[in-house]
Amino acid sequence: MNATQRPGVLKWSFLVIIVAVIIVFFNIGQEEIIDEAITAEDTEAKLNDKTYHLLRPKAKDQEDVVSVVVDDKREKEQEQEVVELNHEQKDNNESLTQTQPAEADDNIGNSETKENEEETATAEDTTEVEEATDETLEQSAPDVDEQEMSQEEPAASSVVQSALDEDEQEISQDVDGSFTIERLKATREAAQNLISMLEQYYNGVEQSKNMMLDSWLVPWNFDKQTNDTEKIDTDKIVMKDKIVDTMARALVTNDQKEFIIGTIGSSVAAGHDNCNFDSYERQMERTFGPVWEAAGMKLVCENAGEGGGCGDDFANQVFCIKQNVSPNIDIAHYTWTYFEVGNEHALEARESKPHLPADTDAGGSLMEYTLARYYAKYGYNAFYMRSGYAKGGYDYTTAFKENEVNHFEANHVGDGYHTVTRYGENEEDPNRKSSLGVLMRNWHPGPLAFQFVADTFSYLYAKAMLEALDRIEEEMNNGKDPLDTWSAKKRKIMLKTSLPEPKVCDPLYCTVDEAPGCINYERPTYGWWGAKVEDPNDNFNPHKGEVQNWEPWLDGQEKDLWHGVPKQDQAFFEDRDDKEVCRHLDGCGAISATSKDNGSVVFRLPKQEVGLVVLCGCCGKDIATEMFLNNPDIEIRYNSHLLDPTTWDIWPNGKCVRLLKKFGAASAAAATTGHNYLSVKVQNITDPVRISHLITL
Repeated sequence: MNATQRPGVLKWSFLVIIVAVIIVFFNIGQEEIIDEAITAEDTEAKLNDKTYHLLRPKAKDQEDVVSVVVDDKREKEQEQEVVELNHEQKDNNESLTQTQPAEADDNIGNSETKENEEETATAEDTTEVEEATDETLEQSAPDVDEQEMSQEEPAASSVVQSALDEDEQEISQDVDGSFTIERLKATREAAQNLISMLEQYYNGVEQSKNMMLDSWLVPWNFDKQTNDTEKIDTDKIVMKDKIVDTMARALVTNDQKEFIIGTIGSSVAAGHDNCNFDSYERQMERTFGPVWEAAGMKLVCENAGEGGGCGDDFANQVFCIKQNVSPNIDIAHYTWTYFEVGNEHALEARESKPHLPADTDAGGSLMEYTLARYYAKYGYNAFYMRSGYAKGGYDYTTAFKENEVNHFEANHVGDGYHTVTRYGENEEDPNRKSSLGVLMRNWHPGPLAFQFVADTFSYLYAKAMLEALDRIEEEMNNGKDPLDTWSAKKRKIMLKTSLPEPKVCDPLYCTVDEAPGCINYERPTYGWWGAKVEDPNDNFNPHKGEVQNWEPWLDGQEKDLWHGVPKQDQAFFEDRDDKEVCRHLDGCGAISATSKDNGSVVFRLPKQEVGLVVLCGCCGKDIATEMFLNNPDIEIRYNSHLLDPTTWDIWPNGKCVRLLKKFGAASAAAATTGHNYLSVKVQNITDPVRISHLITL
C-alpha cells in the first residue's frame, strides 16, 4: 500500500470508532445458559441470579475475540522536528536493512519502503484527525488478498457482485476519481444486495437484526428515530453517526482507493486451527468486499493477530498499534479477551491502548457497558458471538439437556442454524466440507463461527454504508459538494484534552497527544516503527566506534506453510495449486545477540512525551525477569547514562521490563528537544538475548 495515498498518523488520544467484537470460547456446563441480553440492568440481575449463568470461562477454555474499530481518516503528521527530518533523509541513503524488523522476512515487509513511508509522513502536512482516532500505524503490509482469492469464490459474494455488472463503463474509473451519482447508485445496490442475502440466510429481517445488531453491548439502530424525546437514546445516535461518518468520508475522498480494517489480537485473530482463508478477516473481505468494489475501491483487512508462543498479550501489544497495523486504517479490531478473563489490568490496557477502552468477559461486565456508553460518541461497542447466536432463537440449553448436543464443544459441526459455511455448501470433498461446518475447533473458532462474525460486521457496515449514501445523495440533491462535509483535509486536530478523562487507564500513559512508538520484530506488521537501530557509524550515535553487531532473528514459522492449519485442511490443500491460501502470517521475531562478540545494539528513539521506555523479550510469557531484570551480563544505557536494574520493574506483562517510567529528576530520562538513544550491550552471556519490542512514549 502506498503510504502517500492517505498520509497521516492517528493521535493516541483519539478514540475513534471502536467496535469490540468478542468471540467467546468455552464449554457449556449442564446448568449453564447462553447470555441473551447485554444491558446494564440485566448484567446486574444475572450476577445475582443463581439460575442464570454468565458463563465466565477460564482463560484456558475460552477465547473471546474482541475487535475494536477505529475509524477516521487523517492527513500526514509532521511528527518530528527539523533535526529528525534531516536524520530521516540521511537514513534513506544508508543501508540499515539488517537491523530493522521488516527485513527479517522478505515476505512481510521492505525496509526501504518503510523508510520512505516514514520520511513522507514526516515531511508532509500536519496530521488532521477528526473526532476520535486511537490507532496509528506505519510499516509496509503484505498483500494476501490475491493468494486467498485464488480459491473458487463462494456464492455469498456473487450475490453482491451483480451490482458491479450494470453500467460498468459509467462507474469504472472517473478521471478525477470523484464519487459520482452513478457510482453512488451502484454502491447502494451492492449494499442492498448484501443485506438481502444475509437476511435471507439468517431467516428474515427480524432474526438478522436480533443476531447481528441487537446482540451488541449497545444495540445498533438504523431505524428512523422517534420524535418522542423521552425515548431517544442519544448514545445510540452518536455511536451510529460515527460509523456512518467513517463510511461517508471514505466514499467521497477522491484519492482513497482502499477501505482498511486492521486487526490486532491473539491466535484467534490470526485464525489458528484453520486455513487463513477461513479466518473471519478473509471471509469479511470476500463478503463485504464487493460493496467497496462497486464504489471503485478495495476492502483490505489487515490481520496482525499473533499466536501465544511469542509471549504477547493485550498488555504489551496495545502500545504497538502504531506499528502493528497501517496508519491509514479506517477501522481497528481488537480481538484478545480470552487472555483477559480474570485479569485486573485488562480494562486499563484496552482503555489505554490507543484509547481503545473496555474489558469483556463472557456476559459483558457492568464496566464494559459503562465504557461503551462513556465512549459512545466515538463509536465504542462490543459484540458477543454467543449472545448473537442465542438472540437468533435457537434453544441451545434444551438441545444440550434433552439431546446432549453441545454445539460449542470442540469440532462440533453446525451452529443450530446451518451445518456448513455458504462457500462450503457445494464442496464435493467430504472432509473439507465437514471442516467448513465446524463451529469451535477448541478455544479457537472454526470456519462457521468465523463466518458469523464476518457476517455480523458486514451486515453492520452495509447498514452504515446505506445511511452514508443517503446522506451523500442528500448533499448532492441540495447542490452541495459532499467533500465540503466529509473532506479528510478539514478534520480538526485533536489534543489530549479532546477526550474525556479516562475511567480506568493510568492518565500518565492515556492522557497524551501522541501514540506510543514501538519497534516490533514479530510478524506481521503493517505500520511504521517508532525506534530504529542506529547506524554504528552515524555521527549522532553516542556509541560510535564500539562493536554493534546484533542480528535479526526469526523463529522459522515463515517457512512452514502448515503452521496452525488442521490436518483435515492440510490433506485437502496439499496437492492443490492454491494451497498458499492456508498460510498464516504470524511468527516470532527479535533482534538478537548470542555472544559478547555481538557487542551493543543502539536504538534511536522517537520524540518522547512522557519518558516511558520498555523492552520486551522473546520468546515466552515470563521471560523478562531472566533475560533482563536479573541478567548480570547486560548493560543498558539511556543517552550514555548507565541504568540501574534495581529501578526497573516487570511491566506491562511478564515478557517486558520497564526501564524508565517517565521524565523526572529521579529518573535517568530527561526531556530533550532532540533524539534520545538507548543501548543494550551484552557481555559474557550464555543464553541469547532477544528483543522483540521496544516501546516508547
